[in-house]
Amino acid sequence: MEKEQILKQYFGHSEFRSGQAEIIDKILSGSDVLGIMPTGAGKSVCYQIPALMLDGITLVISPLISLMSDQVAALAQMGIKAAYLNSSLTLSQQNKVMSNIEAGVYKIVYVAPERLELERFIDMARRVKISLITVDESHCVSQWGHDFRPGYLKISDFIDSLPSRPVIAAFTATATGDVRRDIVRILRLKNPYICVTGFNRENLYFEVRRPKNKLYELYDILNAHKNQSAIVYCSTRRGVEDVCETLNAAGYGATRYHAGLTAEERAKNQDDFIYDRRRIMVATNAFGMGIDKSNVYLVVHFNMPKNIESYYQEAGRAGRDGGRSDCILLYSGSDVRTARYFIDNPEDNPEIDEETRKKIRELDLERLKMMTFYSTTPDCLRAFILKYFGETPPPHCGNCGNCLSNLEEVDITTDAQKIVSCVYRIRNRGRSCGRAMLADILRGSDSEKISKLGLDTISTYGIMRDTKTSRIREMIDFLVMNEYLTIDEESYRTVVPTRKSKEILDGGTITAKFVKEEARSAKSRDGKARSDTAQLPYDPALFERLKRVRSKRAAVQGVPAYVVFPDETLRDMCRKLPTTDGEFINVNGVGEMKRRRYGKEFMDEIKSYIKENG
Repeated sequence: MEKEQILKQYFGHSEFRSGQAEIIDKILSGSDVLGIMPTGAGKSVCYQIPALMLDGITLVISPLISLMSDQVAALAQMGIKAAYLNSSLTLSQQNKVMSNIEAGVYKIVYVAPERLELERFIDMARRVKISLITVDESHCVSQWGHDFRPGYLKISDFIDSLPSRPVIAAFTATATGDVRRDIVRILRLKNPYICVTGFNRENLYFEVRRPKNKLYELYDILNAHKNQSAIVYCSTRRGVEDVCETLNAAGYGATRYHAGLTAEERAKNQDDFIYDRRRIMVATNAFGMGIDKSNVYLVVHFNMPKNIESYYQEAGRAGRDGGRSDCILLYSGSDVRTARYFIDNPEDNPEIDEETRKKIRELDLERLKMMTFYSTTPDCLRAFILKYFGETPPPHCGNCGNCLSNLEEVDITTDAQKIVSCVYRIRNRGRSCGRAMLADILRGSDSEKISKLGLDTISTYGIMRDTKTSRIREMIDFLVMNEYLTIDEESYRTVVPTRKSKEILDGGTITAKFVKEEARSAKSRDGKARSDTAQLPYDPALFERLKRVRSKRAAVQGVPAYVVFPDETLRDMCRKLPTTDGEFINVNGVGEMKRRRYGKEFMDEIKSYIKENG
C-alpha cells in the first residue's frame, strides 16, 4: 500500500499534516531524519507508517513507560501488531515478547534506552532485522537540554553493535539550535534530513496571571473549565500535596503525581486521570512526558517553571487533538527563588564533570532569566515563545492574554528615573536589594529591615508613595527585561544598574505597555477563561451522548476513552452525522478497523438522536 492508503485505512485521516509526508518519504528512501515537531503535530505517524511499509521491525526508543503502553494500546485498536519491553512486565511476559520479536510477530517494538545495555536484548537484536530505529524525545540526549538522560548516550553504541545499520529517525517537540546539533552529533546521524515544522500551536491560548491568592485564582479557572480534564503543575512535591488536598476538600476531583510517591500509587493515580476517574491531575514535572491523553484542554502552572523549554512542553499537553485549550501560568516573585534553588542544588550526576556542571548551571540561570521575562512581558506571549525557538512571528497573535488584554501605553520616564536613581543611591551606601525591597523603599515602607540598613534615609525613600506596589514591580521588571537594569548573576535577589541605566538619567523617553487597572480588576472578578474547545460548531448534546457510548466501550475493552476515539473525532461525527458505513469512514480519525469495530453502535446512537430531534 502507498503511505496515503495506510494513513486512511489505519489512522483514519485523509491528508498528512505539515512535514509528515516529507519525513516518511526520506525514511523510506534510507535517509536519517531529525523531526522537530510540536506536541500534537503527529510525530508518531512519521515512523509508524514507514514501520508498516519496511521489512523487519521498527524499534522505538522512548523514555517513559506510560508512552509505550498508550501507543501500543492505540496501535492495537487500529489492528497493528506492536509491543513494548520495560520493567512493568513480569519476567515471563518479557520472555514472551522477546520470543514474539524473533518470530516476526510485531512491526513496532517500544523499549526504554536502558534496555539497550542488556546483553540478552543485544543478542536478540543482532538476530532480527531492524529496519528503522526511532529515538523519541531525542532532546534527552543533550546535556545542554532541559531533560538530559544519561541512558540516551548509549544509543549510538547499541546501533554500532548491530550487524547492519538501520535508518535512524529522531524526534522532539522542543530543541534550540544547540540541542539540535547535539542530537545529530551524539546519535551520529548521517547527513540527516532536518524538518522543523514550526513551534506554533494555534489552538493553544497562553496567559500569565499575577493573583494575590493563587488558590482562589485556580478555583476560578477550574470553574470556567467544568467537566474538562486539566493538569495543574507545581514546582515542589509539597506544593502538589497541598494543592491536591485543598482541591479535594473544596469538592474538585483531583489526584496527584510526584517522584516521592510509590510506583504503585503513581501508576494508580495516572490511570485514574487517563481513564477519566479523576478530572484533575496535580503534579510536578515528573508527570506528563509521553502521556498521550488527547482530551486535556487546560494546563495551569501554579508555579513558574525553570525554563521555556519545560514550560512549552508541559503546556503543550493541552489540546493534543487540536481542540482550543488554555495554558495559564500563575506567577509570583517567589517562583523565581524556588527555581533558583533547584538550579543551585541539582541532582547528582556522575556522568558530568565539574567544569560541565558549572557551564550547565550558567545556562540554566540564563534560561531562568528568559522564563522570568516571559512571565512579566506585556508583549505577545506566543511571539515571545516562538522567538525563543528561533522563529520570526508577527508581533501580535490575537490569542494570548496579553494580546486580548486591555493594554495601555504609558510614559514611565519619570518613574523609571526614580527607580534607577534609587538603585544607584542604595549602591552608594554599600548596600544591595532585590525587586521586592526596592519597591518597598520606593513606596516608603516602614520595614524594620529597611531601617536597620539605613535605607530609609536615602533621598529616594518614599518617592513613589502614591504608586501601587504591583505597578512599581511591573516597571522594575520592564526595566530589567529591556536591560536598563539587570539581576546579579550570582543572586536573583540583587538589582544592579547597567550601561543603559544612564540613558534614563540623561533624559531618554521610556514608554511601556501595562494592563489598565479596570481591566485587571474585571479579569480578577469574573475569573473568565476560554473554555470552548471546538474550532468548528457541533451539537453539544449529541457530543455528550457519543461520549457515553465511547465510555461504555472503553470500559469493556479496558482502555482509556480517547484510545477508542479522541474528542475531536466525536465532534466531527456531530458535524457530519454519519448513518452509513461510507459516511462513517469519512469522519476524521476513523480508520477501517475502527469502522468495523465501532461503526454500528455510534451510528445507531446518531440515528436515534436524529429521530428524537427531527
